[in-house]
Amino acid sequence: MKNLNMEEKFKIVVIVSVIVFLVYVSLFQARDNPKTRNMATIANSEPTLEEIVIPPNGVALPVRWGNLGHQMIKTGVIDVGKFEKLYTINGKLDEETEKLLSETNNENIKITPRNSRLILNLLWALGLGNKNEILEKGPMMDSRYGGADRFASTGGWTLANDDAMDHYSRHLFIILTAEQQKLVELVSQNIYRPCCGNSTYFPDCNHGMAILGLLELMASQNVSESEMYKIALQVNSYWFPDTYLTIAKYLKEKKNINWADVDSKEILGANYSSASGYQQVLKQVAPPVNNQGQSCGV
Repeated sequence: MKNLNMEEKFKIVVIVSVIVFLVYVSLFQARDNPKTRNMATIANSEPTLEEIVIPPNGVALPVRWGNLGHQMIKTGVIDVGKFEKLYTINGKLDEETEKLLSETNNENIKITPRNSRLILNLLWALGLGNKNEILEKGPMMDSRYGGADRFASTGGWTLANDDAMDHYSRHLFIILTAEQQKLVELVSQNIYRPCCGNSTYFPDCNHGMAILGLLELMASQNVSESEMYKIALQVNSYWFPDTYLTIAKYLKEKKNINWADVDSKEILGANYSSASGYQQVLKQVAPPVNNQGQSCGV
């Protein structure tokens, strides 16, 4: 600048000063702008407990659905007309439901808050219709209960093209090896649901039958035992959001355990996930108010 005259130097100083002033004003206005503040808050805020337990964007399950929907319609476990009546929006099925029912090359299932009921019913149909020794030799066939047709998981399935018992453990949708069957039997005895006091090994309601179908599907695709528990807990959380939000709150407040660090097998056990176990949790913590959950019917 030593070659510039005084007037030129003055102009440069003025221009620089104006630029600095404008930058300062812009930053000040941005700081006080509610939109900017909200965006910064959102960017920096941690996810809520509900977002952690029940991710709003869903969870991709480690299983390919393939042509199972197509098979279940073909065999009559699912009556497509009844199913469409239940899920039709503005005169037609949404794209996701249509694909899961009719396409033969579906990739991995994704469960979300929006489609959790659909996934429940599809897995219910799968668990009910797929041939498995748990249904043929397990508690469902205990003579004390008067027959397998007397349960919510069988009598409540009204979306078949005929009687649900005509499809009970009847179809070879999934064929398991002896080791895979053993794994399903083991894991099913350790997974409870808060609508009753039975494990998945006794799938007397729709949630139990649906988890059985999911376990069979995971075992057939070589999902590990630990991953099975993890996925089952995630799925149960979408089906029973109030229950698992309350359990997560209890673990954090009473035991200082974050949901990300829980032992999925332990949480799915009778002490937490059975109806009686959950009642014990409720005695120690107030549940979040969401009033979300699903019944044992279609």
